[in-house]
Amino acid sequence: MTNNIQSNVSAPDAGAKHKEKMEKKKAARDKIMAGKTETRGLVIVHTGKGKGKSTAAWGLALRAMGHGQKVGIVQFVKGEWETGERVVLEERFSDLCKIRALGRGFSWESQDLEKDVAAASSAWDAAMEMMKDESISMVICDEINIALRYGHLDAGTVVAALADKRQGLHVVLTGRNAPEEIIEAADLVTEMTLIKHPFRSGVKAQVGVEF
Repeated sequence: MTNNIQSNVSAPDAGAKHKEKMEKKKAARDKIMAGKTETRGLVIVHTGKGKGKSTAAWGLALRAMGHGQKVGIVQFVKGEWETGERVVLEERFSDLCKIRALGRGFSWESQDLEKDVAAASSAWDAAMEMMKDESISMVICDEINIALRYGHLDAGTVVAALADKRQGLHVVLTGRNAPEEIIEAADLVTEMTLIKHPFRSGVKAQVGVEF
């Protein structure tokens, strides 16, 4: 069996067939890409029950910063407690990244609806300020979908602001249970699917992985 596989791979025409196949694939791909000429700021949503929504957003921030673009990040749930990503970006890249951590933790911990609504309102005001700052190329509203889900923030207000944003501005919204209005307004939506999570096996949140 092994000899047959090796024989097929090393056949004289294998390389030629592969080249022909890849040439056809490249031609088809080039044709598709030729029609993709528009450049504009995107509305990007990371949602779903799986881990990695905020992590992916931080990755986008690093990518933008690598090109010298300024990024604004507003955290709608996390408060002033120390996280690894904030330590790195605030201390080493303060010229390219502005972070506002205005959350009060999860609603079952704060247990005060009035204060949660006020915190969400303050976070949204901060996000709007960043969206209007023409020096900022990307604004990340981290875990805003949670505030929207619990009614701490009006989805219609957010959708209207997204529709009215600057042409070149990218806006990223993270958090599970993104409202349908937000999904409809987005250009790119990714749903993180939960397959396995160590929390279910009794493993608590760990430094360097969760925060």
